[in-house]
Amino acid sequence: MHRPIVRLLAAALLPVLAACAGTPATGVSTQRYDLLIRNGVVYDGSGAAPQRVDVAVRDDRIAALLPAGTGAQADTVLDARDRAVSPGFINVLSWATESLIEDGRGISDTKQGVTLKIFGEGWSMGPVNARMRAEALKQQGDIRYDLEWTSLGDYLGFLERRGVTPNVASFVGATTVRIHELGEDDVQPDAAQLARMQDLVRQAMREGALGVGSSLIYPPAAFADTDELVALAQAAAESGGGYVAHMRSEADRFLEALDETIAIARATGQRAEAYHLKAAGEKNWPKMAQAIAKIEGARAQGLQVSANMYAYTAGATGLAAALPPWVQAGGHEAMVARLEDPAIRARVLAEMRDPHVEWENLRLLAGSDERLILIDFRNPTLKPLTGRTLADVARERATTAEETVLDLIVEDDSRVGAAYFLMSEENVALGLKQPWVSLGSDAESSAPEGVFLKSSTHPRAYGNFARFLGHYVRDRKLMSLEEGIHRLTGLPAANWKLQDRGCLRPGCFADIVVFDPAAIIDHASYDRPQQYATGVGEVFVNGVQVLRDGEHTGATPGRVVRGPGWTGAGTGTGTGTGAEAVGAARN
Repeated sequence: MHRPIVRLLAAALLPVLAACAGTPATGVSTQRYDLLIRNGVVYDGSGAAPQRVDVAVRDDRIAALLPAGTGAQADTVLDARDRAVSPGFINVLSWATESLIEDGRGISDTKQGVTLKIFGEGWSMGPVNARMRAEALKQQGDIRYDLEWTSLGDYLGFLERRGVTPNVASFVGATTVRIHELGEDDVQPDAAQLARMQDLVRQAMREGALGVGSSLIYPPAAFADTDELVALAQAAAESGGGYVAHMRSEADRFLEALDETIAIARATGQRAEAYHLKAAGEKNWPKMAQAIAKIEGARAQGLQVSANMYAYTAGATGLAAALPPWVQAGGHEAMVARLEDPAIRARVLAEMRDPHVEWENLRLLAGSDERLILIDFRNPTLKPLTGRTLADVARERATTAEETVLDLIVEDDSRVGAAYFLMSEENVALGLKQPWVSLGSDAESSAPEGVFLKSSTHPRAYGNFARFLGHYVRDRKLMSLEEGIHRLTGLPAANWKLQDRGCLRPGCFADIVVFDPAAIIDHASYDRPQQYATGVGEVFVNGVQVLRDGEHTGATPGRVVRGPGWTGAGTGTGTGTGAEAVGAARN
């Protein structure tokens, strides 16, 4: 037989042989592997029942699933001791964009089994022009860094080259694209500007973005109308990208906001997902069941509509979420200048006290200033207030709660991080039960050391995934363990077209977590949020062990995971590629 034909036939047989090697069966394997995980209960991420098989890894991939007790040999053999072995968990809404620059280990997530973080809730780390770069440097808090990139693809490549433990992916932010072309004012794009915004989205898709992410409750994103969002989502959909939304309302107009998200799914033919699905404010709690019914109805019509959540009753954002959007137009400096004007300040205070305004006041939705905790300041003189309630600080200062909010924003020269208790426990459980809900921390990843001790955080940064598997899956029995693992692995991987991720079968990347289902639990609380979760023993990313016996190994094998439109663009050093060229031509 002609030698090239022999090679072709051999290549064609490789997938078949791999599949055979990966099928649990009797017999002894004589192959040698880099890693063999024995004696575990293996969950493949699909939601199927677990198997008693051994997991063999070669290089960065799962090579085979072998019969338990096989005679296969490996350079490293791990005894899982009846623990669960599953694909690594996917954090579908991470804000570790800056914390990974400070500490690439991402320990608070790694200790929970997270092996992939997805960024891009409205804001993304690119595209960036000179004006945006200057503003970003000015607004940096405790974590300081230079922006060595101009496009989203360059930022992701920067993380990979710098060295990070988890894999990383991102949506391109609709807010970022809007600021790039329009600034932060309450304006609408003309046809030429909207076309340029679409081109920025297309460029980000070529660089590997998963789609477009919006954050419509915050200015300047709040100034975008539905037609603008549809145009951006359609630009992403051209290459298979989806749309995700922190919707315009999670309270009084929650259902109307969900209608807009569903309409965008209908217009694009691609997936649309509601970020951290919730009904905020006690009077709106009955709307959660209605929202679920709306999503179910859309899915029954064939639309790709889903949601993600975090496993807590409090959200976290800035004190600026208690201010009217109009005062925030033009960006942070413009807002602070307005708040220092007595006439404008009086108008803002009046609106902050009015429960009937059209904008969404998270402070009033919390129901009490005792239910609002201050968690992040830039000004060193204000950091002692960290962890205290707004009510407590207002009493100490002998000012009203509204005045205290404005004073703190001006004094700190920032939005001031805060946790708002907005949701009911019953609704959290109801949402998590839905088979189309995945999990996102909506937080940075950090460690109780160094610069991270200068501020507090929401407990979801340290406990979201462990809390889901421990409290809701195991203790409350909302679903089976195989279904819970599916929500953290196979479901988001399928939703966002993450090739060979979120699965544990031959050919999948070797992102693996070994944990004890009986022990996994969160320990972070609102008064002591920087407490690691426990129960996860071993974690591997791309075949490299990053957690051993619950402790980080220091390894940083994380890679960029790119979306369906990737063409190999935007992986350089940020010199003359991607959005920099676009921005130079158009600004």
